[in-house]
Amino acid sequence: MTGGTDVPATAHHPADLDAAWFEPFRPWAARSDPRPAGRIDLAQLNALAAARGVRTEDGLPLCFIDARASSAAGYEASIGESGAVPTRAVGPGMLHDWFNALAWLAFPRIKARLNRLHRHALAVRARGCAGGGTVGERGMAPSLPAGRGLLRDAATLLDESGALFVCRDPALAVALRNRDWRALFVDQRARFAAGAAVRVLGHGLCEKLRAPYKSVCAHAWLVELPSGLLEGVPDEIPDETLDAAVAQQLRPDTLRVARLHPLPLLGVPGWWPPNADPAFYDDARVFRRERRER
Repeated sequence: MTGGTDVPATAHHPADLDAAWFEPFRPWAARSDPRPAGRIDLAQLNALAAARGVRTEDGLPLCFIDARASSAAGYEASIGESGAVPTRAVGPGMLHDWFNALAWLAFPRIKARLNRLHRHALAVRARGCAGGGTVGERGMAPSLPAGRGLLRDAATLLDESGALFVCRDPALAVALRNRDWRALFVDQRARFAAGAAVRVLGHGLCEKLRAPYKSVCAHAWLVELPSGLLEGVPDEIPDETLDAAVAQQLRPDTLRVARLHPLPLLGVPGWWPPNADPAFYDDARVFRRERRER
């Protein structure tokens, strides 16, 4: 796993939203940036969502409402029942929730699927707590582990810190799975441009990337592209196409923390000027190899 050391990278700080990792959000970011006014313009966000046709998986139009005026209902339930996303329009949490809104605009199907998975997991847990599950040792339903549960843990990681690693080159997929950073980013660097692409999804991750540091790490969902599926160079596949394809892949039986791969984002070729030097990847605090057998 990558190290947790926050190695400063401010000497090469990119120009804010022009950074490569913000590319999926650019069509909506400039028009909704809350920083000049110090508050989110919810009406503007809702106009963008309406123009984009963003909906929940149950077909409800999505809207962003002031979190201070939202009901006591749970966050995921609010989205599922009414299409309303409680959003902190001012103060602490404003930028976090703005990036969440941008993620809804950029990847509406994935976000809608994650909401459904959260609600599915909560419903299963509620049935188990009510006695509807299969009772195991000490009266606990085996499918309901302590805490948030396996499905919600994975959904939360992908939602907050996720990225899509889109790959048509099997060797690059193997290197990612094995955390073989030298093979992925140095030895096969020339193949990376033609065989792989990365799309940031997580809104918490976006907040970190406003002031990037060397060890900032995504939890990557590997999107392997067999011949005939999503033809073209991965980096040129439209985000809308990826959005639809990945949403179909995310199911209660597929989404698990074990299927999310650590990915040090400043190591992605072309994303950070210092990584053009192979010595950049010699930092074992960040690019530590821990192979997991599968």
